[in-house]
Amino acid sequence: MDRMMVLVRHGQSEWNLKNLFTGWRDVGLTEQGVAEARAAGQRIKARDLRFGTTFTSALTRAQRTLDLILEESGQTGIPITRDQALNERDYGDLSGLNKDDARAKWGEEQVHIWRRSYSTAPPGGESLRDTGARVWPYYIHNIQPHVMRGEGVLIAAHGNSLRALIMALDGLTADEVVKLELATGLPILYRLNADTSVAEKVELTS
Repeated sequence: MDRMMVLVRHGQSEWNLKNLFTGWRDVGLTEQGVAEARAAGQRIKARDLRFGTTFTSALTRAQRTLDLILEESGQTGIPITRDQALNERDYGDLSGLNKDDARAKWGEEQVHIWRRSYSTAPPGGESLRDTGARVWPYYIHNIQPHVMRGEGVLIAAHGNSLRALIMALDGLTADEVVKLELATGLPILYRLNADTSVAEKVELTS
């Protein structure tokens, strides 16, 4: 049985381009982001990866990425589950701010801590650990059963929600996960063993 799932961070968003903290703000993809999503779909098609169901967040940039991937890989019409459990980390009071302006207001060191620490949340927002606290149970109860039945699962989500998921899948420490960089539009293929551990992980770079 092929217990397969693919994770994809959404393509470049308008606020990624403008260097703004996005979080739960709903923004669209740039032209480059659309191209990245289409390229992800082409890479998936080239490997003939077939999905039985898909998951994405409640935010447009991830949903649009998923739609484009399914279109390019010839798999439209597959069930799509949208849930805010897979949303990007909530940046709270930082949301909508330019990262340079945030550094000017709170100081470089404090903003760096908010962005890169595991357990320190920005004012009114979530830490990466907080993000994991909603992602992990959702994965275990809602996503993993489909993978284990061999249905083939595609997840289009966000840098931090996927970072939290990969932390659990790869057994990363808090120090390791905060250094993990995820490229936009890069599909990551996982295959699981019968005990739900990871058998294979491949980044689909071409």
